[in-house]
Amino acid sequence: MPVTETTKQLPAPAQTTRPESPRLWPVWIVALLALVLAVVLALWNWQQWQARQATLQVIQELRQDTGQLEDLYGNRGNAQSERLQALETRLAEQRELIATQQRQIDHNARELLEAGNRTRTDWLLAEAEYLLRIANQRLLIEKDIRGALSALESADEVLRESDDIGVYPVRQQLAREVQSLKGIQGVDRTGLYLRLEAAIASVGELTDQALIGDRAPGFSMTEDQNAPADGSNMFTRGWNRFLGTLKEVVVIRRMDEPVKPLLSPDQSAWARLNLQLMLEEAEMAVLRGNQPLYERALNKAINTINDWYDTTNPAIRGLNETLTGLVGRDVDPELPDISQSLNLLKERLAGRLNAGEEKSTSDAADGGESS
Repeated sequence: MPVTETTKQLPAPAQTTRPESPRLWPVWIVALLALVLAVVLALWNWQQWQARQATLQVIQELRQDTGQLEDLYGNRGNAQSERLQALETRLAEQRELIATQQRQIDHNARELLEAGNRTRTDWLLAEAEYLLRIANQRLLIEKDIRGALSALESADEVLRESDDIGVYPVRQQLAREVQSLKGIQGVDRTGLYLRLEAAIASVGELTDQALIGDRAPGFSMTEDQNAPADGSNMFTRGWNRFLGTLKEVVVIRRMDEPVKPLLSPDQSAWARLNLQLMLEEAEMAVLRGNQPLYERALNKAINTINDWYDTTNPAIRGLNETLTGLVGRDVDPELPDISQSLNLLKERLAGRLNAGEEKSTSDAADGGESS
């Protein structure tokens, strides 16, 4: 077969085409849009978180402010309650005071009405009652025997001027009480106090020369008194100084006599202050009428003087004699009871008052019947 024919019978050869490249730009656009969207969402979430945090902070601050306001208003409420309570208390006190004043006014009005109906005898009995009260007060509280006796005698004089025969038992009891007061030896408290005050002043004036012994610390002799005054004979003066120094080092004491302590200047000042305190304690005992305290304070002062001071000193001897003389004084005598006359007079006044009321009632009844 010819070649040409064979060639003509073959299929036409297929043309080879290049494959087209895929289009990627839409993917990139989508990815870019997704990224932008993610960034926008992230920014939006961050802003929302910031806003939430700010809101939470504002809420926390609001809560704190609310708590402070509640505390403030609570404190103010408590303060207002306390003020109201205080005002109510003061109002109650004012009401009580007004009520008390009203009762006092009513009492004074009744007293004035009763005073208009009183006679001269009533006034004299009231004056005598006042004097008897003064006498009991002077004797029991102040322990003033003279003042109580004077008040009793004055009350007896007032009762003598009255024309009431019912005061005879009162005057009889008054006479007994006056006699009982006259039988008591009065206590001159003013005199005792002044003597103790003088003793305290003399203690303050004591010098260190009143100390026991001539070799108390601080009082050693600087020069021998046996040295010649003209200053001659230096050997003699030196020898005397040597003997004085030796005497200061070696002290010979007699053991058959009681040894008394030596005082230094500081101890002397302390002893003076101690003595003054003891005597001031005795003064207080005199004013209060405390006999045991008075005797104890004086005995302590006397023992202190005998133990710490030289009793041959004139000032010490005079002070010791003064205190010894004061020890035996009685500052708290036994006092009688003078209240019986006052009780009798009160009973008499009550009887006269009841009698007057009964008379007024009967007069009013008689007036009503006559009308």
